[in-house]
Amino acid sequence: MRTGIATFGLDYGKCPRWLFERMTKLARLISIAIVEEFGEEELLKRLADPVWFQSFGTILAFDWNASGLTTTTLGALKVGLRDIEEDLGIFVCGGKGKTSRKTPNDILQKSEKIGFSFAQAKNLVRASRLTAKVDSSLIQDGFQIYHHSFLFTKQGSWAVIQQGMNTELMKARRYHWLGERVLDFTEEPHQGIMSQLRLPHILNLTSQQSQENKKVSLKLLEHHNSLLHDLEVLQDYNNPQASFKSLYLENREFYSHPVEKINFTSKVLLKNFNNLSIVQPDDFTKLLLVEGVGPRTIRALSLVAEMIYGAKPSYEDPARYSFAFGGKDNVPYPVDRETYDKSLDIISKAISKTNILSFKEKAAALGRVRDLTFTP
Repeated sequence: MRTGIATFGLDYGKCPRWLFERMTKLARLISIAIVEEFGEEELLKRLADPVWFQSFGTILAFDWNASGLTTTTLGALKVGLRDIEEDLGIFVCGGKGKTSRKTPNDILQKSEKIGFSFAQAKNLVRASRLTAKVDSSLIQDGFQIYHHSFLFTKQGSWAVIQQGMNTELMKARRYHWLGERVLDFTEEPHQGIMSQLRLPHILNLTSQQSQENKKVSLKLLEHHNSLLHDLEVLQDYNNPQASFKSLYLENREFYSHPVEKINFTSKVLLKNFNNLSIVQPDDFTKLLLVEGVGPRTIRALSLVAEMIYGAKPSYEDPARYSFAFGGKDNVPYPVDRETYDKSLDIISKAISKTNILSFKEKAAALGRVRDLTFTP
């Protein structure tokens, strides 16, 4: 199974203490059993697999279709492994809200503990930063990232699980990354993507179909004065009273994100473009790492490349598969049966090997596995 995205209903509230403690204990024991049987690299791959991760969170007794499954499962995993990370060989950094902003320091501290060089640690921090930037700036799907977890092993392999929220749609979308799969952070980094909700007209600059748009965007930065002129043109035409209506954007392809509300000549935007013209990034990875560059800068640059120079990006939502997990009644419906069954099989074996669980706890956990098993 490859990495991907899943979408869930947006929930508020906290996980009850009794449930979180239970999840922490089971997450710890399952992780230990998997590492002992398959190694820490396999556990990392499993967590980066959206189907397996969803199974894992559900087996820990959280609602399968709740946004809290992501945050609570990763929180339980982080707490459960806290005192055995070095022995187990897998480290969990970051988290929700303010905790997510501490991810770089978290990575550096844990890297130092296991003897990584400063360069190795900085590469992990860079990967963490880029994954967050890509999912907030290159995929403009209306979901604001609020949870970012970065996991890595003693071998330097890494994975990212992060989640965004859309308060208008009352949905949350989860993004999975696996370092060994990423050849280019800015092109098709999400190899297998799942979602309940597929949105129309998503600005997706990670698509291969957006290569020309990105190429032209980078070229624009080499000609600063010309770019400023193009921005002024869009600012003039981005007005319902303009004499030329062909570029007026209302109810056109960009309607799903508020590009018509962009002030193309704002001081902040012009400052960002000035910095970019000085740095002269030669690829989008370097472009994203320039301080101040975010969704609005990327969107404006992409729009100039399309509307002035005809380099159209992809508007296809990167979600490719419907997300579905069945219970006893197979609702909503099964998907990727073979992969899902394999995920449950690995979890079942891990639970069976956990000698610390009582017979009652083990039976209950295995019962939840059976509840999730699909029948033809």
